[in-house]
Parts: sequence; C-alpha cells; structure tokens
Amino acid sequence: MRAGKSGYRPTDLAREFNRRYAGGPISMHAARKWLLGEAIPAQDKLLTLANWLQVAPEWLRFGQAGEHGLVAREPQPSFDYQLMRDIAALPEARQRIVRLLVKELAGLED
Repeated sequence: MRAGKSGYRPTDLAREFNRRYAGGPISMHAARKWLLGEAIPAQDKLLTLANWLQVAPEWLRFGQAGEHGLVAREPQPSFDYQLMRDIAALPEARQRIVRLLVKELAGLED
C-alpha cells in the first residue's frame, strides 16, 4: 500500500481502520508509515486490514498470491470499534442517554 497509489490519506486510513479494529487505535503517523511501506502492521492489524479490503493477508504482506490477492469472502458484519470507544469515554449519564436512544431506534425497526 503506497500512499500515492492507494488513494488513501493517512488520516482516512487511520479513521477507517480504527472503526474496524478491536484493539487500541492506530495513529495517523502509523498509518502513514504503512502507506509509504516504511512499516508492516502487526499480524492482528494485518488480518483486520485484509478482512476490510477483502484480500489475502499474504498478499498484503508479501504482494503475491493468486489474482491480486483477492479472496472470496462472505460479507462480515461491520462493527464500529471507534464508536464504542467514543461512547465508553462519555460520562455515565450520557452513556445512559445513548443506550435509551439505541433501544428507541431498535424499536422503530420492528
């Protein structure tokens, strides 16, 4: 993934990656190093990237595997980990409001 060819800016990559990664968020600086090929993500991060981009992890790491490394995968349900971290950082009273809002919205979808 090179910054000039990927179409991603480090801020975009960091934001979108952090939405999908259950662990601690990455910085814009780390994303920039990935895009420029100056650093290789740790295996758990590489797997998150591969799932997100729907490519083989080996292709991301080594650049070789089948036809562009594309793999047939069932769509994975998206879970926004960054949203959950943001909600967890709210004071307890505001977390209760978020819970009530989610219950209310879920009731509308029945």
